[in-house]
Amino acid sequence: MSTRPAAIPCTYAGPVTPAPSPSTLDVVVHSGPADWWVILAGLGPLAVLIAALLAFYINWRTLKQRTSADATALEQKRAADTQALLQKTEADSRAEWWRRTQWALDRALDQDEGTKALGLATLEVLARSELARTEELELFDIAWKSVWGDENGDDNGQDADAAQEVPFVDVDGNIGENGTTDEDKTKEAGA
Repeated sequence: MSTRPAAIPCTYAGPVTPAPSPSTLDVVVHSGPADWWVILAGLGPLAVLIAALLAFYINWRTLKQRTSADATALEQKRAADTQALLQKTEADSRAEWWRRTQWALDRALDQDEGTKALGLATLEVLARSELARTEELELFDIAWKSVWGDENGDDNGQDADAAQEVPFVDVDGNIGENGTTDEDKTKEAGA
């Protein structure tokens, strides 16, 4: 035997009516001028592009100006450093010149004739230096007069009496204490 399922009672709702068909849609195209916000919305991407190009140009000009300013500042610093080095070199040279002058003045005022001649010869060399100023040359004149007396020096520091010669350190051709002269030759080893 077969068992059948029990029938489900159905109620009749009446005839099925399909959904109403859609009505036609009318499209209206306005041929008049567009509203301003529509135009503005269309130009938005163009405005962003123009702003980006303007920002790029401003940054490029700023970078160019800074590069130029940095190059100028570097050149000015180099010039200032060069000037400072020249001034320091000149000051160091003058300080060394003055140290040598003090040494020569001490020797020129010594009682020993050889030491005095060495000091005066050194003063003569130092007086020809471009580092000697007028004030220092006047000091040399005073030292010269104090060593040789007023009759040997005039206002220009030149000898008034040419007959009296100043003894030079190397008057005998001796250069050092070991007796070598400027005429000695250096011998090569093994020769």
